[in-house]
Amino acid sequence: MIQVQVKKINQSAEIPKYMTTGSAGCDVKACLPQPLEILPGKRAAVPTGLAFGIPEGYEVQVRPRSGLSIKQGLTVVNSPGTIDSDYRGEVMVLMINLGAEPVRLTHGDRIAQLVIKKVEQIQWESVDDLSQTDRGAGGFGSTG
Repeated sequence: MIQVQVKKINQSAEIPKYMTTGSAGCDVKACLPQPLEILPGKRAAVPTGLAFGIPEGYEVQVRPRSGLSIKQGLTVVNSPGTIDSDYRGEVMVLMINLGAEPVRLTHGDRIAQLVIKKVEQIQWESVDDLSQTDRGAGGFGSTG
């Protein structure tokens, strides 16, 4: 288990929580002073009232909640979003309404899932040629 520091920027914010023992992601909630309506086709940055101290070498991914996506068409715009280990500001969930009806969020609504992942940085090596593979430069749809 990885320990991640969490700071309540807004005292009414709630700490993310796993809803079952087998959950990969923990639910994060909206921290709103008043209801927020997201119209069809529109986007919003939804505050959580929280900031994280993520250990170096890790990221927290922000993923949609399947129930919101199927029932209301509400999803995370940049899915999965990344919270970097050196970011210390308030976590905002970038949401879009892909449904046909407005979606009204209120304080305490579960809006996304957070999953922690180990990451490594890349050391790029400039070369003149790459190793050959059966696929080669075959792109989108080239494998069937």
